[in-house]
Amino acid sequence: MDNKERVKKIKEIFDSIYQAHCTLDYKQPYELLIATQLAAQCTDDRVNIIMQNLSKKYKTLEAYASADLNEFMRDIYSAGFYKNKARNIIAASKKIITDFGGEVPDNMDDLLTLPGVGRKTANLILGDVYGKPAIVVDTHAGRLSRRIGLTKHDDPYRVELDLKKIIPPKDQSLFSHQLVWHGRKYCKSRRPECEICPIAKLCEKRI
Repeated sequence: MDNKERVKKIKEIFDSIYQAHCTLDYKQPYELLIATQLAAQCTDDRVNIIMQNLSKKYKTLEAYASADLNEFMRDIYSAGFYKNKARNIIAASKKIITDFGGEVPDNMDDLLTLPGVGRKTANLILGDVYGKPAIVVDTHAGRLSRRIGLTKHDDPYRVELDLKKIIPPKDQSLFSHQLVWHGRKYCKSRRPECEICPIAKLCEKRI
């Protein structure tokens, strides 16, 4: 069985288990961008709490762009690495307003020009906000892809390229989220629960 066929079967199982979605709460595209930047080395649950408080204080993109740096650092302190995150979020907000008319870009090249935005964040925006084919490779997706046998690479970009070859464009964004959910529920970093894993028979680690 080649990887395309395996992914098809894995996707069928995932579809029956996970109504997968992004675990970061947001209402506006720029809020997802900010939440994703905050999520580096921070749990999604913590980010959602922070964003809930931020949305009450900063009600528009312009409010983020004009935020006082020191005050904003205090607002996001619990996210960790708050100094760099604060600078990047304020700078990205300003750039979206000045360079993109206040709209979060809908293509990879423009998204990558925003301070603090890498491919993971850009792909999340493209897939979840704009419904475009996009594969988000976080620690869960990378780990599972290697264990299952869909890639041999550690570099997230190489993993992304390998997955794009075998996952149909229409399924890429959802499959990324399903990998995250599966990683949290079964395929954990230190103690994967292979004995009860619903895709064990399709996993290279178990075949």
